[in-house]
Amino acid sequence: MSAQPILVAKNVNKRYGKFVALAGVDLALQPGERRALIGPNGAGKSTFISILGGQQAGGPGSSVYFDGRDISGAPPHRIARMGIGRTFQISRTFRRLSVLENMQSALLASEGGALGLSAARLAALRDPAMQVVEEVGLAASAEHAVDDLSHGDRKRLEFGMVLATKPKLFLLDEPTAGMGLSERSELMEMMVRHTTQREITLLFVEHDIDIVFRFADRITVMARGKVFAEGSPAEIASHAAVQEIYLGTGH
Repeated sequence: MSAQPILVAKNVNKRYGKFVALAGVDLALQPGERRALIGPNGAGKSTFISILGGQQAGGPGSSVYFDGRDISGAPPHRIARMGIGRTFQISRTFRRLSVLENMQSALLASEGGALGLSAARLAALRDPAMQVVEEVGLAASAEHAVDDLSHGDRKRLEFGMVLATKPKLFLLDEPTAGMGLSERSELMEMMVRHTTQREITLLFVEHDIDIVFRFADRITVMARGKVFAEGSPAEIASHAAVQEIYLGTGH
């Protein structure tokens, strides 16, 4: 891994009235690493991810640098075009369109052509869109409406739509939520395989500790809006306070 981080967040803070969601979070990601962000409900994980992706603005003094550029407070579309892609806890797709049409729309938007829709342009995007559909395991459902997909397949589609934009950093917010054990493992294996092949840095929020320890290179533990602990899976597994509070004593 490079000595130069691809993302550096410093003193990221956020208040909602008197409630402190984030109280000065610092985090640095090296290119190509897989970082898990864990902690109890209300720790500030999703708020932090939303600030990195531009869906929310950080409080005074917050700063986020991506690929050497200051992106603090930048809008989501600008951050996405710089190379940060993200998925959400609830899938965001065009549910009445087909899987293939959703993928075409993602490619179109990534080219800056959302307002230049035409039949010819959509046709030109059909083959590259179909390639991504196949890569995420949805070829048999390419012509099906998203409404007809299972929850897991919608997650696959959303991942593929972000993958199609060729991000440098992928933010995953609870990607396996609401899935069975085997489906969670299959989805995460697919996501890690494609991000690793493309040398995409991965930051993911996850409550399934088995998934975290299986797929993360490093783990950041948050509590009450702050970073509580950080280290390799082995270091976090042997961290007494993390065991007691988050993983359960003896695990």
